[in-house]
Amino acid sequence: MSDNTKLTDVMMPQLAESLVSATIGKWLKKPGDLVEQYEPLCDLITDKVNAELPSTVEGTLVELLAEEGQTVSVGEIIARIAVAAPAGSSAPAASAAPQAASAAPAPSAPAAPGRPAALAPSAADAPMRSRYSPAVQTLAAEHRIDLGAVPGTGLGGRITRKDVLMFLENGGAAAVQAASPQPGAAPEARTVPEASQQPALQAIQAEVQEKLEPVRQSGLHLSESPRIPTIEVEGGLGSSSEYLIDVTPIRNTIATRMRQSVSEIPHAWTMIEVDVTNLVVLRNKIKDEFKRKEGINLTYLAFMMKAVVSAIKDYPIMNSVWAVDKIIVKRDINIALAVGTEDSVMTPVIKKADQKNIAGLAREIDELAQKTREGKLRLDDMQGGTFTVNNTGSFGSILSYPIINYPQAAILTFESIVKRPVVINDMIAVRSMANICLSLDHRILDGVICGRFLQRVKDNLESYTPDTKLY
Repeated sequence: MSDNTKLTDVMMPQLAESLVSATIGKWLKKPGDLVEQYEPLCDLITDKVNAELPSTVEGTLVELLAEEGQTVSVGEIIARIAVAAPAGSSAPAASAAPQAASAAPAPSAPAAPGRPAALAPSAADAPMRSRYSPAVQTLAAEHRIDLGAVPGTGLGGRITRKDVLMFLENGGAAAVQAASPQPGAAPEARTVPEASQQPALQAIQAEVQEKLEPVRQSGLHLSESPRIPTIEVEGGLGSSSEYLIDVTPIRNTIATRMRQSVSEIPHAWTMIEVDVTNLVVLRNKIKDEFKRKEGINLTYLAFMMKAVVSAIKDYPIMNSVWAVDKIIVKRDINIALAVGTEDSVMTPVIKKADQKNIAGLAREIDELAQKTREGKLRLDDMQGGTFTVNNTGSFGSILSYPIINYPQAAILTFESIVKRPVVINDMIAVRSMANICLSLDHRILDGVICGRFLQRVKDNLESYTPDTKLY
C-alpha cells in the first residue's frame, strides 16, 4: 500500500438487535474494483430479510475476507477497501492495490458509451450476468430497461445499480423504449435472453411458461400473471439426463425453518367450506371506486384477513406460542402475510391488525406485497408475527396443507373461489364457494377449539353484504 492511501475494514453490521450473524449472498464487487460511497458491496441474507451492504467510504476494493454463502458474525471483517489519504495527493486510489488490480482479467468486450474501457467485463468472465439484485430489478422495471443490454462491472460481470444508472445517463433506456412494441402489438417477454445463455436453459424456461399460462383460468381472484423463476443451471446439459440448480442461502434458510417447524411441531390439519357469494357481489360492486380512491386493487384477502382477525379476538388461544412449560398468548394480533417471490417466500407482518378496518388492511397488504417483490422489506417488517395467513387461491389452489410459520400456533390458507352447485333448502343453486384450510400445533390447539375458530371465520365471511362498509 502506498503512502497516500490507507486500508479501511468493512465489518458485518448488526442489522437488528435479535440478529448476531448474516450470510454473504453475492459479492457485487471484486478486488480491484473502484467503489463509491454508499454503493452496494454485497447482498446480505438473514432468516428475516435480504439487504444490500453499502460501502461507507470511497476507494478501491482490495481484499474479500468472506466467501459467498459464508455466515459471518456481527463485527467480523468481511473486506478491506483502500481509501485515498486526505492529504492533497494526486495519485489515484486504485494505485493502493496494484496486486488486486492486476489480478482482474483484461477486458475484451467494448465499453458502453461514456464508460471507461477498464470497467467493461469480457463475455467469458460473466458467469454472474443473469443474477440481479432487488435494487437492479426495481430500477430496470421502472425505466423498462433490458438488462441484457447493460454492461456489468460487478463480480463475474454482475450488473450493479451504478451500471444501470450509467446506462440511463448514456441514453440506453431511450433506445430500448424505441425498440419496444407499439400498443396493440403482440406481447413479448420482458427481457431478451443473452446470446451466452445455454439453449437448454431457454427451453426449460419456455416449457415452464407454457405450463403456467393456463393457471389464470382456475382462480376468480387471480390478479396478475405468475412470475417465472430464474433457473440457474450448473454444468453442461448437452448429453446429460439431469441438471443442477444451486441452493441459494435464502433457499437454505427456508429449508432449515421448514424442517424445524415440521420436526418440532406436531402438525394437524382441518378444512371448512365457505359460501362467499355475497362477498363476491360486494367486491365487484365497490372495487372500481376503491381503485379510483385509493389507487390500489381491493382483493379478497383484505376481507379474509378481517374475518380472521375478528375470529382470533373471540378465540385468543389461536394467537399463541408453545413455551415448554407454559403457553404464551400474545395480546397484539400481528398477522404475517405469506408473499411469494420468484425464488423464495417471505412473511411480512401487519402489526396490530385488529385495529385496522378493511380498507386499512387492503393498503397494508398491497404495500407489504409490493415491498416484498421489490426487495425493499426492512427487518422490522418481518418481525413480531403471531398468526399467518396465506392466499394460496391466488394461483388456483383449492386445497392445501400449509406448514406452520414457526413458532406460531397455526397458519390459515384461503383457497380459490370457484362456482359450484350447492343444495339450499332442498334446491340446487350456483354459488361462489371457497375452502379455508388450517394447520395447527396440536400441543396447543385441539379439534374442538379449531373447529369453533374456523366456524367463526366462516360466519364472518358469510356475513358480508353489499352494504358492508370498508372504512
